[in-house]
Amino acid sequence: MSARHYPDVALHDLSQLDSHQRIELLSRAEDDLDTFIEGVKPIIEAVRTEGDDALARFGRQFDGAESLNAQNIAATRADIDKAFDQLDPAMINTLEYAADNIRRFHEAQRPQEFWMKEIKPGVMVGERSTCIDSVACYSPRGKGSFPSVTLMTAIPAVVAGVPDAIILTPPGADGQVDPATLVAARLAGVDQVYKVGGAQAVAAAAFGTATVPRCFKIVGPGSPWLVAAKRQLAGIIDPGLPAGPSETILLADESANPLIAALDLTIESEHGNDSSAFLVTWSKEIAERVRAAVPSYWDQQNETLSGYSSTVLSGQRGGIVLSSGPQEAYDFINDYAPEHCQVLSKTPYDHLAHIRNASEILLGEHAAGSIANYMMGPNCVLPTSAAARTHSPLGVLDFMKTCSIGHMSAGGYREMAPHTHRFATYEGFDGHANAVSSLRDDAFRHDTEGGIGNKYWLKD
Repeated sequence: MSARHYPDVALHDLSQLDSHQRIELLSRAEDDLDTFIEGVKPIIEAVRTEGDDALARFGRQFDGAESLNAQNIAATRADIDKAFDQLDPAMINTLEYAADNIRRFHEAQRPQEFWMKEIKPGVMVGERSTCIDSVACYSPRGKGSFPSVTLMTAIPAVVAGVPDAIILTPPGADGQVDPATLVAARLAGVDQVYKVGGAQAVAAAAFGTATVPRCFKIVGPGSPWLVAAKRQLAGIIDPGLPAGPSETILLADESANPLIAALDLTIESEHGNDSSAFLVTWSKEIAERVRAAVPSYWDQQNETLSGYSSTVLSGQRGGIVLSSGPQEAYDFINDYAPEHCQVLSKTPYDHLAHIRNASEILLGEHAAGSIANYMMGPNCVLPTSAAARTHSPLGVLDFMKTCSIGHMSAGGYREMAPHTHRFATYEGFDGHANAVSSLRDDAFRHDTEGGIGNKYWLKD
């Protein structure tokens, strides 16, 4: 019998909740960021005005990195070389294995560089895809190190062709970057790594310092402090997709294995007290068996992680959600729009079409969320706090942009000009209308410099 004492896993019966209670169940830790936004303002201003000195001071204050100063914020190539010597060769092999899978997936995502299509005779339209010039990839280190996030953010940046991709990550108490994160950076193809975390990292990327280059965009998950800084600086740097504290929903039908469900509930709930983790089912038997099994898996975690998980699963942002049937379960998932969604069923594809809003959907009892987080290949940096309603997972396209291309022959112009003139006249724009009127015809006819314009005007 366990010597630890745990609270009961919460049971939320949707049939017993009023509208207000249901809304509360859908809430996340970062839904109210007002306190955090006020807290990050002086940090942002200090970085803007003091640069590296502020970064070093905050590293000492928030990360306990007493050796950090304005001169050693950047990790050196020697630091990365040393990390390969420090890390267990088996772990290096695992990082290489994961990097290969992640790279394969994101290479398949890369869009066609250039395409054109004739939509009317003589009218060619298309797109050209180009990479963003500079991007900061944030890898958190609050409750542990996350080399997985380094791979997931940096590899698609490199696949996209970003010429100036950097990695920002908090230092440890020793003033150094986690060795696995440095190895992951090199495997990803990024050699600019800076010991900067939290709100100050966002400010450093937004404004630039003597050490940290200014970037056009920052991507990666983090605490509410990081999210608040991204919102505060959204007018200066593209904050990327909203990626806050971890959240998951497991959908379990009558065929689900309750031990697997209980085991997988501990995955995202161990990230911290600000995480969210629910099992949604219409089977009372599954619900009770999962509730009974979860504590045995808490016993297999260290006390800190089981403390996080038990706090989440016994509170308002976790536990078992009991629905009246499949449709009510689907509705709750779509309203919640979770970061992670795992379908625990012997026939998981039966449920797939009913789930519209989820950043990631894992099908079947072998598709453990932890494998998806590290190994499978699709990105584990996912929109949180219901942003899955409108956002997609981080991918190659987040590091690229498209430019519309158009080309028109004289024949194509002659077809479209009258329609354009009519549209512009209706909206009251004389310049628009004049540009496609007889004035343009006159301009072509009066082109006397070698007859170039006249030649192109008279023939397609």
